[in-house]
Amino acid sequence: MDLSRPAGDPGLFGPGSATWAVHGDFTSMMIGGVCSLLVQMLHPAALAGVWDHSDFRRDMTGRLKRTAQFISTTTFGSTEAAERMIGRVRSIHDRVAGTLPDGTPYSANDPDLLTWVHAAEIDSFLRAHLRYRDPAMPVVRQDAYVAEMGEVARRLGAVDVPATRVALTAYLTAMRPALRVDDRTREMARRLVRQPSPSLLNAPVNAVMMQAGVDLMPRWAATLHGFDVPAAGKPAIRLGAMGVGRLMRWALR
Repeated sequence: MDLSRPAGDPGLFGPGSATWAVHGDFTSMMIGGVCSLLVQMLHPAALAGVWDHSDFRRDMTGRLKRTAQFISTTTFGSTEAAERMIGRVRSIHDRVAGTLPDGTPYSANDPDLLTWVHAAEIDSFLRAHLRYRDPAMPVVRQDAYVAEMGEVARRLGAVDVPATRVALTAYLTAMRPALRVDDRTREMARRLVRQPSPSLLNAPVNAVMMQAGVDLMPRWAATLHGFDVPAAGKPAIRLGAMGVGRLMRWALR
């Protein structure tokens, strides 16, 4: 993955952007990514697109890596690299279509579905950043992040993309009646949070990241999934994730 940029090309956002600040912390992005996938799969069409057109049962880690590559390239890469990556994803979406169990057709290129996937993702990343990296991030800076990331969503084909934190929260609230959990949702969530660690050495860190991702979900999303993180266990999860974050920032410095 080439994240170099020609002189004079800051990419889609640039070093001073809110997006660089939010996406620049490895640990909070990992936690936000887990939360994002759990929230996204509550939409029947988002679930079906992965269920019918991916090998997530055998390669959930690969799916997470591909998502991370897309985010890294569109955030930190050159404008050309970002546009190329967006074009690649749009071409993949062209082949992702089918029918839900109730007979409703779906397509990954559906503008409304793209907006849902985008909104769940940036809400999760921002939640993770506020909890684990910068709790004092000003609202105006949070709004800047939401607005900046809307550019990627529109390039992918999304419409009516929220441009502020308040609008983002209102959108997610309005979408709740359309969300569902069934046997397929439960299986995919189970495979995500229980996926084996790449190595025994990484197993404790992997477990903390998964637990923190579940804990990060909005209460309504956790309730739909049937996840119940006891209040007494939340401090240990969050302290563990903060400890991993400090270790990772030291190691990557």
